[in-house]
Amino acid sequence: MFLAGCLGAAAAQDKPAQVKVNVEDLKIRSATGDKSATRQLAEMHYLGRGGVEQNFSEAARWYEILAKQGDARAQTSLGLMYARGYGVAKNLETARKWWSFAAAQNDPGAQFNLGVIYTSGEGVTQDYPQAVQWLSRAAQRGHVQAQHNLGLLYYEGKGVERDPVRAYYWLKIAALQGDDVSQETLKLVGQGMSADQVRQADNQADEWMKKYKKIVGQ
Repeated sequence: MFLAGCLGAAAAQDKPAQVKVNVEDLKIRSATGDKSATRQLAEMHYLGRGGVEQNFSEAARWYEILAKQGDARAQTSLGLMYARGYGVAKNLETARKWWSFAAAQNDPGAQFNLGVIYTSGEGVTQDYPQAVQWLSRAAQRGHVQAQHNLGLLYYEGKGVERDPVRAYYWLKIAALQGDDVSQETLKLVGQGMSADQVRQADNQADEWMKKYKKIVGQ
């Protein structure tokens, strides 16, 4: 099960591993409501950086503080820890709960994760229409893996009416964002399409990319 999240992402870019961070200062700042300090503590413990040992339980504790404050990124990360059993007892229902909170705030990683579990039926009743709903929301926000998975569901006709053109469209968007697997899958999907259908889907994918780049300022 491929799931998405931002565990330790900021910390990985933050500071070299040999730089020691004043953990006590971060804890004081966190106690006053400084979310950036809380996030740094979570990521440091997750990665074992900044002079602290890797400790998933501590990482989960700090992520939970942020998650309970309504932080969508932390909710997505905490959900991943429950899905994988990192520092907490593995519990996909709890993972789904945190992802649902984050997805309601339009976090594309959480929306993608919900799409994955509803596709696989792991921890929830398999529900392809629900999977399509969440993958669509994540795909529209530029989530490449969601675009790939959504394309496959359209190609296979799971949760939606089978539509190779729509499948090609989403796979092409993912490919345009650099996903090699989607680029390879396009060859298979394109075999059952006319030249006009391929041209139409290509043009629509190009238009989507132009609009998306404007939104994200690229």
